[in-house]
Parts: sequence; structure tokens; C-alpha cells
Amino acid sequence: MTTTLVTGANRSLGLETARRLVAAGHTVYAGMRDLASGADAREAGAIPIQLDVTDPASVAAALAALPALDVLVNNAGILGTSFGVDDLDVDALVPVFDVNVAGIVRVTQAALPLLRGSVNPVIVNVASTVGWPRSLRDPDDVCFHVPGIPYAASKAAVIALTVQYAKGLPEFRVNASDPGYTATEFNGFSGPQTMLEGTDATVALALIDKDGPSGEFHDRNGAITY
Repeated sequence: MTTTLVTGANRSLGLETARRLVAAGHTVYAGMRDLASGADAREAGAIPIQLDVTDPASVAAALAALPALDVLVNNAGILGTSFGVDDLDVDALVPVFDVNVAGIVRVTQAALPLLRGSVNPVIVNVASTVGWPRSLRDPDDVCFHVPGIPYAASKAAVIALTVQYAKGLPEFRVNASDPGYTATEFNGFSGPQTMLEGTDATVALALIDKDGPSGEFHDRNGAITY
């Protein structure tokens, strides 16, 4: 049985990822800050577990409660409150990086001892092409029109972080996924993709075996290249 932890799994893309991995036969622990919000995860067959990626004590307690771990999906993320240059300051930047980047490091570092006990350790970091320079520079790409600096910068950091972890953990499969422009609370449900489409890349990367890719960035159509 494959044991999986999905962070930020009480709603939206995290919840759908947990639901699909349960359906694929995984035992899924659905990390969330508030267990009172875990009814949907429980209904999906996942096991809610208290996990605040910004709190080292919460992270340590969550990982200590797991019997084993084969797959880690670092999904938790926030959009932030800065959406242009004029409203940008460090106070707007730091909380986004604390969740979206430092949160991945906190959880991943705490998870390494368990993952090293797996015969097929897998890490998936949910990123975005909003952090992909080619997309940000192309006026025909939807990401070009996203004004938020902290969120875009944090997702660029997630992609780089993924590559570096993959190089440092050659026995693991470590990849980043791009959900694409999906209808979620994040964007006021304005995205054209369904929740199923938005989790395709994450789920596919969570299900790879030992000869699968590592250090790559994938959307639902496959690897995103330069």
C-alpha cells in the first residue's frame, strides 16, 4: 500500500488530488491547518491530519503521526495580497514565500526520514507557469497578464527548488506540476479548466515509478521545456 501526504488538502486542488489518489489505491493523509474543515477530505476517503506548513511544530507532529510515507505532494499555497508594483513591499512578499517556498522546505525536510524508507519515494511540488519566465514574457500566454509579483516569484522559486532537490536526491523522483488556469477559489472560479484537468499533472507525477522522470516541470500534457 502506498502512503501519501498531500498538504493543503481540505479544499480545491489539494482535495481533488487527495480524492484521486485515494481512488488510485493510496492511503492518503490530507494535511490541513484546521481539522474542522476536513469533512470533504474524510468523505473522499482521505485521513485528515493537522498540518500548518508555516509552523515547524505542526509539521513535526504531522510527520511523526504517519506510519510510513511514499509520496509527498506539496500543494499548500497562497496568492498573497500584492497585485502590482505600487502595493509591493516586503511585508506582502514574506508571507507568500513562507507558505509557498519555505513551507515546502519545512515539510520536505521533516518527511525525508520516512521517504528514505520507501522503495519508491516521490515528491511533487505544485508550481505554476506563472513562475515560468517564458510564459511571463509572452503576451499570448495567460500568465503574461498576471500582475502579482510575490506569487509569480514564489512559483519560480518552487521550480528551482524542485530541480535542486532532484539533483540532491537521485534515489527519489522529484518533480513540479503546473495545474494550469483552473476554476478555483484562487481566481474566483474564472479559470477555463475543471478541477479534474487541474490535477492531472500532479496526480500523474504522484503515480510515477522508479524509472519515471525527476527534476522536471509538467503540465497535463507532459514536460514543459524551454
